[in-house]
Amino acid sequence: MTESNNTIKVAVLGHRGRMGSEAVAAVERAPGLELVAALGRGDDFQTIIDSGAQVMIDLTVPESTRDNVRFAIDHGIHSVVGTTGWDDQALSDLESQLAKHPEVGVLIAPNFAVGAVLAMKFSEAAAAFFDSVEVVELHHPDKLDAPSGTAARTASLIGKARREAGVADSPDATQTDPDAPAVQ
Repeated sequence: MTESNNTIKVAVLGHRGRMGSEAVAAVERAPGLELVAALGRGDDFQTIIDSGAQVMIDLTVPESTRDNVRFAIDHGIHSVVGTTGWDDQALSDLESQLAKHPEVGVLIAPNFAVGAVLAMKFSEAAAAFFDSVEVVELHHPDKLDAPSGTAARTASLIGKARREAGVADSPDATQTDPDAPAVQ
């Protein structure tokens, strides 16, 4: 690709993983994007700075993503995050850090698939119309985290929609739970 002033320089973290390798391929195919760094576990982050990356895509693991994004923000690099592990405290910390760096943007996407995004939106819209709501997920055997970011975000959207609509919590008529510890 011929470099121009409109080309966005992109670094991908987690490039050896399933999503990371797809992200590398997508960036390489996309007009207007240039892959300038692809890092894996243990690689030197200085590579991101030396490459002139403007955007970092984080597709690593929950144990790493927060530090990765903090690093990017501190160095003026925008982030697109497809890694789970962003609880309320982490998001609050992120907002505080971003307040100090208003020129930097971060997008945390629980899922990049259009179907999953639509399913989340449909679940949110329908939540107030049912007595009970449940999120059930199934993944390939190599999935590293559970619940997934998609399931957690869907549950959050459903809960918020139900609270805003004044709908009571889902009833739970469970009498026994074979996985629960015995109560003496």
